[in-house]
Amino acid sequence: MHAPATWDVFCRVIDNHGDVGVCWRLAADLAARCQPVRLWVDDASALQWMAPEGAPGVTLVPWSALPPALEPGAVVIEAFGCDPPATFVERMARRKPAPLWINLEYLSAQGYVQRNHGLPSPQLDGPGRSLRKWFFYPGFVTGTGGLIRETGLIEARAGFDGDTWLAAKGWARRAGERVISLFCYAQAPLADLLNRLSAEPTLLLLTPGAARAAVQLAAPYASTLRCIELPWLTQTDYDRLLWACGLNFVRGEDSLVRALWAGAPFVWQIYAQDDGAHAVKLQAFMDLFLHGADPALATELRALAAGWNGLGPWPQRLPQASVWRTQALRFRDALLVQQDLSSQLLGFARERR
Repeated sequence: MHAPATWDVFCRVIDNHGDVGVCWRLAADLAARCQPVRLWVDDASALQWMAPEGAPGVTLVPWSALPPALEPGAVVIEAFGCDPPATFVERMARRKPAPLWINLEYLSAQGYVQRNHGLPSPQLDGPGRSLRKWFFYPGFVTGTGGLIRETGLIEARAGFDGDTWLAAKGWARRAGERVISLFCYAQAPLADLLNRLSAEPTLLLLTPGAARAAVQLAAPYASTLRCIELPWLTQTDYDRLLWACGLNFVRGEDSLVRALWAGAPFVWQIYAQDDGAHAVKLQAFMDLFLHGADPALATELRALAAGWNGLGPWPQRLPQASVWRTQALRFRDALLVQQDLSSQLLGFARERR
């Protein structure tokens, strides 16, 4: 039998927690499948609360101006085009056989993902000349790299009791309250949301950061709206928060995927780009998510997504929860037909090593 391959995963934290959140989930999932992983990260501070106990088989490597002179593993993943250190790439070029070099791209529902997934990129100059880099695109449909989905995740979700979990955390709902989680960027239209949520008894669970700060500024609000400020949550607890809520407001890439696995209604705030490319990306996702949906629901959800992302007026009401949940579960069932991201990466590595 061959010894497990060592995987080097490179992550550069730009301006939010999503980069390291995705990379940690991937590293931990690969390690759970008996693949030793070295996670190179330039700012690992968020892992102190995301994953305080670490994960068996994952070694953190500080990515500084003078990175450790480690020999490359059999597979090297650079997340989101972060460019591994030149000295490391030079060692990759000298290694025999050369490592499998994968550029793990950002998640998108746009058509180019299927066209470009799995394509090679020969390196013609620089420290990695003579090497070949492969584009690997996560995605929502067959022909893409899939999504991170840990073994047993959906089974754990099916056996989960949200009210019991909330009560154990000290965040129990009161009789008649709906429970909503809020994780957003600072530009979200919070005043409009709070007014809408105040129409009926609501427990709003606020994640640290922009969501908490914005709601604090909006106080006081109607007595029908009860807000609880949450601590920083581990990734495991954040997943369970989404499972326990009837509606989740999420942002970026990592929390979107976790909301999809929760199978509950959600509203996605996409990362805004100066050139407006996020509007096209959001529309592509909504087209995919709403395929086959009830037309009235589709109209309402498109309006809500546009309003929440500053791309249109704020809608008059939220969609009916039961119909919305049915669509969320239908989309999740379609995603479960795909192989997950780690399984596809492992298969890709076996084929090319």
